[in-house]
Amino acid sequence: MALYITDECINCDVCEPECPNGAITQGDEIYEIDPNLCTECVGHYDEPQCVDVCPVECIPKDPNHVESQDELMEKYETITAALG
Repeated sequence: MALYITDECINCDVCEPECPNGAITQGDEIYEIDPNLCTECVGHYDEPQCVDVCPVECIPKDPNHVESQDELMEKYETITAALG
């Protein structure tokens, strides 16, 4: 399941550099997560790094992008293969 950033985002800039897949970018009003790049840090870390650093806890799981751990790992492998 990908993550998403809610309207509670305060644009503090701490989540974007923590994303190993480059899934987080500045949107028109708040930061946004590209569900095609978000693996919840599967393949990189045990926990989503953006969630760990967010001071306002505004990054929940996205119910519109449900994925299993295996699917997240497949996405991670596809992303890293494309980069490498």
